[in-house]
Amino acid sequence: MTLHRLLPVALGICPLLLMHPAMATETSTDLTKVVFHIDDASTGRFALYLAEDHLSINPNMKITIAAYAGGVDFLLKGAMDKKSELYAPDIKKLMDLGVQFRFCAATLRFRDLDKDKVLPGVEFVPSGTYEIIRLQAEEGYAYLKP
Repeated sequence: MTLHRLLPVALGICPLLLMHPAMATETSTDLTKVVFHIDDASTGRFALYLAEDHLSINPNMKITIAAYAGGVDFLLKGAMDKKSELYAPDIKKLMDLGVQFRFCAATLRFRDLDKDKVLPGVEFVPSGTYEIIRLQAEEGYAYLKP
């Protein structure tokens, strides 16, 4: 037996505790949390695809999609992608799966948008960029920019 294998045993340390974190397996109680950063509506369709794909891999994943600036446009009623497909049905489907959508209230004011034009179920936050930072710093969210 090599020295690096004997040392943990000799010290009474379980070798599993010395494993690299990437080698550990995820348990059903682990909760992966990710915030998607959307500042351009052209990435909206891809973000929806990624959210659905990630939930198919890990149904317990907590996903928040935070939009500000031009990124809020896909969250407006009647918004369509470049193939003229409405975003709303896919957003609703993801909401039903627990995905949260956050809309920057500062963008609402700066662009003089009517709050009633935003899809139902979308939550307003004071600042989209601040929300992204807060989720990472305070709630341990991973960051993804589709």
